Amino acid sequence: MPAVLANGVRLNVAELGQGPAVVAVHGLLLGNLATWYLGAGSLLAEHRRVICYDLRGHGRSERPLSGYSVSAMAADLLGLLDALGLERVDLVGHSYGALIGLELRLRHPERVRRLVLVEPPLAPGDLGEIEAFLSRTPEEMLASLPAGLELGGRRARRMLEGMVALASQTELLAVLAERAGVPDSSLTSLGRETMIIFGAASPCSAQAARVHALAPGVRVELLPGGHFLPLEAARPLAALIGEHLEAADG
Repeated sequence: MPAVLANGVRLNVAELGQGPAVVAVHGLLLGNLATWYLGAGSLLAEHRRVICYDLRGHGRSERPLSGYSVSAMAADLLGLLDALGLERVDLVGHSYGALIGLELRLRHPERVRRLVLVEPPLAPGDLGEIEAFLSRTPEEMLASLPAGLELGGRRARRMLEGMVALASQTELLAVLAERAGVPDSSLTSLGRETMIIFGAASPCSAQAARVHALAPGVRVELLPGGHFLPLEAARPLAALIGEHLEAADG
């Protein structure tokens, strides 16, 4: 699919499958549309039209200097839905992409039918892991990529160059340094339309009890694995997502 102009930014978009539309949003820096396209998204596409896209600054999308806050990138997502003529869709988001999906649901609930948040970083941001990753040699960076994103040759170098440019030439890290956690009020507004999935070995899973307390209507699941569940646990993750969406269809 050609690039789509959304909220003034050209976004690279790819599609899989046919059926009701599901828009899949990836996480920051290490993420791109391949997070879903090569993982759980390809399994969801057996029964759904799965739309993946590179966030601004990532993959083959345009890399502006600013606009990396959750609210700005939610506006990108809204612009993408408008450009594709999608009035109301299911959203699945991983990591920062989950926060983007949540923001769109809070601001425009009429546009989101069902929401699946995978490993959402609900607590305040911590740049320690990102800074540690960027301090590594290119070879060490490649070796630490999540399973399923291992690359070689020119493709790998382009990916690393893009990540370094994103971190050094845009406001992304400054925005992340100032990011507050998701407030309680955002969680209490969620109900049965939302499912949150954590990796049992991920620090993000510490927020599961908070979600249970604040949003008892939200389905919370734990899967074996760490932060990169769309690639690490593609099949069980796709099964959970599909079950949640099909329940809404019934």
